[in-house]
Amino acid sequence: MPTLEELLHTLSTTFGYDEFRPLQREIIETSLAGRDVFALLPTGGGKSMCFQLPALHRTGLTVVVSPLIALMKDQVDQMQAAGVAATFLNSSLDSATARSRLAGLHRGEFRLLYVAPERLMLDNWKENLRAWNVQCLAIDEAHCVSEWGHDFRPEFRQIAQLRDLLPEIPIIALTATATERVREDIVKHLRLRTPAVFVASFNRPNLTYKVLPKDEPLKQIIDWVKRREDESGIVYCASRASAERVAESLAGRGYSAKPYHAGLDAAERARNQELFLRDETKIICATIAFGMGINKPNVRWVIHYDLPKNIEGYYQETGRAGRDGLPGDCLLLFSGGDIAKQTHFLDEMTDAAEQARARQQLKLMARYGESTGCRRRELLAYFGETFPLDNCAACDNCNEPRDTYDGTVHAQKFLSCVFRCRQASRFGVGLNHVVEVLVGAKTEKILKWGHDRLTTYGIGGDLPRHHWASVGRELQRLGYIVQGDGEYPTLEISAEGLAILKSRQHVTLTKPSEFTPKAKRSPIRREGDVACDEFLLAELKKLRKRLADEREVPAYVIFGDKTLRQMARDYPVREKDMHGIFGMGEKKREEFGSTFAKFISDFLENNPRQQFND
Repeated sequence: MPTLEELLHTLSTTFGYDEFRPLQREIIETSLAGRDVFALLPTGGGKSMCFQLPALHRTGLTVVVSPLIALMKDQVDQMQAAGVAATFLNSSLDSATARSRLAGLHRGEFRLLYVAPERLMLDNWKENLRAWNVQCLAIDEAHCVSEWGHDFRPEFRQIAQLRDLLPEIPIIALTATATERVREDIVKHLRLRTPAVFVASFNRPNLTYKVLPKDEPLKQIIDWVKRREDESGIVYCASRASAERVAESLAGRGYSAKPYHAGLDAAERARNQELFLRDETKIICATIAFGMGINKPNVRWVIHYDLPKNIEGYYQETGRAGRDGLPGDCLLLFSGGDIAKQTHFLDEMTDAAEQARARQQLKLMARYGESTGCRRRELLAYFGETFPLDNCAACDNCNEPRDTYDGTVHAQKFLSCVFRCRQASRFGVGLNHVVEVLVGAKTEKILKWGHDRLTTYGIGGDLPRHHWASVGRELQRLGYIVQGDGEYPTLEISAEGLAILKSRQHVTLTKPSEFTPKAKRSPIRREGDVACDEFLLAELKKLRKRLADEREVPAYVIFGDKTLRQMARDYPVREKDMHGIFGMGEKKREEFGSTFAKFISDFLENNPRQQFND
């Protein structure tokens, strides 16, 4: 087994890093000792290193089971750029290329093989795995094995059969998002043997979380993008139509945006993804399927145009931002209408247990959107983790606490409307219906049920719908009304709510967030960015893009933004000065070091060297 000094040497010379991230060393040493491992590390926490580095200290092959073709190619590109013998086999390859790679595997030419789970179950593959001197099996995105997870894939259950085929080899299962129940399910279904379990903090300190009431969402997105024109971002949408609409709206205003969803033909989908990975398209407007295949480290922001189904999915999707450790922003556009849409889809589910589970997950997601407390604390609490600080300084509720007001009259109007609707119809109604009655709308249901004749009809017409929706959500949060879990989630007044109606006791409500980010045209200055020569950084990015295009790989395969920022701060003008630059392994220094050093030297002939104090 290699010593710590040998592991650190590989980390430095191959990957260009001086130290391990939290838990990486312990996970790597445990896996190399031959023990099964379950590792939960946050997105951007360095999961891949936990099987990539050990593969270089094993004499045989490490097989990596990966759920998506794009993810395989992306990681293999990065491994090859670092000088590691890695390959992948999947349906995207022509037969000649596949045969060539199989022959290379039989000759023992590779250290890492990426493959989809269903391919491993083919009869000829079982023979191959016996012949290839497999020494470790790594299961990436292991939450796909659990029906309790947010992205269950039945084919992942078949992986357990490899335990019988290769009983002696260690298995390492990795994921970025899993509750305690999902973790237990993964260990059970992958048949891990007394595994060492490593669970890192779910906290992503470089991400900032914000929720805005959804109102004219296309305008909200455009106002957001105006201050981030040179940055890569993802807009997540619940439907193909929404993804197309947002992409068209942004493109029509001159922004570089493309859609990505299952309705596009495979060629266009792949082309749009490739344009995004290569920074030729800055914004991708996608359905949730897009996220898992993206390893792009310099995504600076993520917007949820529609409400996610659950917190696990939301955490995974926001985790696409800031994978390089630099700051990222996450915006959720929240509305009661989105909750109603999701509820409608849940009503159509036939499996009662699955439906109940989905309802509970949606309720927790809605609670997050409505919360007036620290967003980070809410997220971490879902995964069973306690955030130790009162103020995270990186969410809207901590940075811009919302004002409170005397909401007694508004609470009474809302509660009275809930009461009158039930009294008149002998059945409960949902939040949106109450809002429509309060503002005096003439919807089909209001007219059909005679709710336009109620004394509460139109009594809130002096205020907009979003205000009354906010009042309703606040009353739910405070426990004055309760939303049922039945097929139609109607509102019921609690005992505390009835007391408000009868006693006129004081009610303090929280004002809703502003609907649009404050209109500032100047680009944002991100806290946490390393101070550097921004002009040189821009020029280095152009050089990186040219080198990447010549090699037909994404720019980050050459160097990440963090590496370029350090160059633009330290001004290395000789290849040997590149030692110690973050992410500068030996192969990359040999291939690109002199090119970047000369470029910086030439730059300094015409531009002054800047000084940095931080």
